[in-house]
Amino acid sequence: MDNRSDIRDFLASRRARITPEQAGLLPGGGRRRVPGLRREEVAVLAGVSTEWYTRLEKGHIAGVSEDVLEAVARALQLDDAERTYLFDLARAAAKPNRTPQRRSKAQIQPQVQWMLDSMTGSAAFVANGRLDILATNTLGWALHSPMFDDPRRPANFARFQFLDPQAQDYYSDWEKAANTTVALLRAEAGRRPHDAQLRELVGELSTVSEEFRTRWAAHNVRIHHNGAKQFHHPAVGTLELTYHTLDLPIPDSGKLALTIYTAEPGSPSEDALKLLASWAATTADATTADATTPATDRP
Repeated sequence: MDNRSDIRDFLASRRARITPEQAGLLPGGGRRRVPGLRREEVAVLAGVSTEWYTRLEKGHIAGVSEDVLEAVARALQLDDAERTYLFDLARAAAKPNRTPQRRSKAQIQPQVQWMLDSMTGSAAFVANGRLDILATNTLGWALHSPMFDDPRRPANFARFQFLDPQAQDYYSDWEKAANTTVALLRAEAGRRPHDAQLRELVGELSTVSEEFRTRWAAHNVRIHHNGAKQFHHPAVGTLELTYHTLDLPIPDSGKLALTIYTAEPGSPSEDALKLLASWAATTADATTADATTPATDRP
């Protein structure tokens, strides 16, 4: 797979957001046709020739040394997620002819489900890089129950956010949630450029959702670790929760992520989370068993 267009668009978009003043350069040099730094200015900051950087921005990144990539990352003021994405693009460019691969469904070990089930006061789930939910505890299912209304399995955050009208009400800040989701998928595309299911998901969402298509073209990337989100759940109302995401190595299946949502002790959200647990106990017995099974998968 040729990823030169991704490299070109990513580097050009990062260059466009930096002014000469932000880069520590003296203003001037005539009228600018485009916002941000010129290619020759990035080349100066990175310590390479203009011709060399121009070639790099056209997508010719295979074989470029890590030291040079580090210099370009510093010149473009890339954050950790963007730097990682640049290096992922370089690794993918070194092996451009691999056929897209369909990965088998990750097998969640019983011990992982035991761990999830033991977290009775927190909403917890395991997801892959495509943002498919592969395993969840009862409270995790209850928190995301609007997502599981769609019988398609595995449930997927991106499909829910961009294709399900319920998402606009479910996320108190839908714009922020949508931006984060697309940035996570873009980072995963850098890590796994030959993932056929990921490419199909991006193609599906790009075709039917202008909101997704616009965000995908921005080439923003993100690494998910922790933060806070506000949900408006149809059964219990507003929930303000903090989350932590941990890498979960799975034999022969790459890396999955365990995410745990908790509420501040003594807060109204803790009360709402307890109410949600009670609601789940009366409604989820039959439903959670099917929440992550692939039996209803559709192509």
